Amino acid sequence: MTNHINRRVVLAKRPEGELRHGDLVMEEAPVPALNDGELLIQVIWLSLDPYMRPRMSEIKGYAQPIAIGEVIVGGSLGRVIASKSNQFEIGNIVTCYTGWQEYCVVPDSIDGLHKVAPEDISLSAFLGAAGMPGRTAYCGLTYLGKPKAGETVVVSAAAGAVGSAVGQLAKLEGCRAVGIAGGADKCRYLTEDLGFDAAVDYKSPDFLAELQAACPNGIDVYFENVGGDVAKAVAQLLNPGARVPICGYVSAYNAEDLNAIETPMHIFGALDPTPEHRFFLVGEWQQQHDEHTALLAGLVKSGQLKYQETVAEGLENAAEAFKGMLRGKNLGKQLVRIAD
Repeated sequence: MTNHINRRVVLAKRPEGELRHGDLVMEEAPVPALNDGELLIQVIWLSLDPYMRPRMSEIKGYAQPIAIGEVIVGGSLGRVIASKSNQFEIGNIVTCYTGWQEYCVVPDSIDGLHKVAPEDISLSAFLGAAGMPGRTAYCGLTYLGKPKAGETVVVSAAAGAVGSAVGQLAKLEGCRAVGIAGGADKCRYLTEDLGFDAAVDYKSPDFLAELQAACPNGIDVYFENVGGDVAKAVAQLLNPGARVPICGYVSAYNAEDLNAIETPMHIFGALDPTPEHRFFLVGEWQQQHDEHTALLAGLVKSGQLKYQETVAEGLENAAEAFKGMLRGKNLGKQLVRIAD
């Protein structure tokens, strides 16, 4: 047993629709002593991401649901404060899937554990533009979207951590970048701060017409984050030979029965001709993790990849921040600061 007390957020019951009081609860427990080959991480930053919501439901998916009583899944960045590993030293900064908790004991062989080389950029960027969201944007766009100079790339949830990176990376490839976001402020952020060619408010009553005006030559690549009515509008404007990387469909994540909804796979699979489309996970390119992270960190450092963060303070505020993120209240990457 160590001298540290760990606070962690666990799944108390499966949410029905939006998270409610009592679905998630905070627990305290002593941090166990280390065994050989283990290290103790103090979490500094916790990443909040849409994929966490389906994992709370008992549905068939790409990963097992979180079990009742288990810590909520999530990526984090932290500091090694004790080690019985030959690979990690006290003081090392690491990224790891520790979940929603303040301390975590992990074996040095666990998947997803990586040392961070700061590269003169903010440590929090390694959970955002230079982290999993940035790698998701890069891999989905590069390997599945396959953008060519002069093509039109459209991305939904464009003011979020993944979407904002997709548009900027598309611009670096010489494409026309069009973002779909909720509200005038987010749309201005995309065009004025991030350099998107156009941004369309999905809340507008003339959304389809405005999207069509923003994409006068149709849509060649659609990076899907939202699903639902947004996907149906985009589907009408796809060019022959279009590619649709499907990252997620956050519009449905609070549905009471996720197994019953119409997914982007249904929407795009029903088109004739059918565009090249599939759901993907960034882990498909795990072997290139360090290469992609270094590339993105370099773009952040040079100013070619800009980002925003929305920060909640303290683990006790993670649930409310998570609910707000699913409603689109965040700008850029949603983080929780756990420690200094």
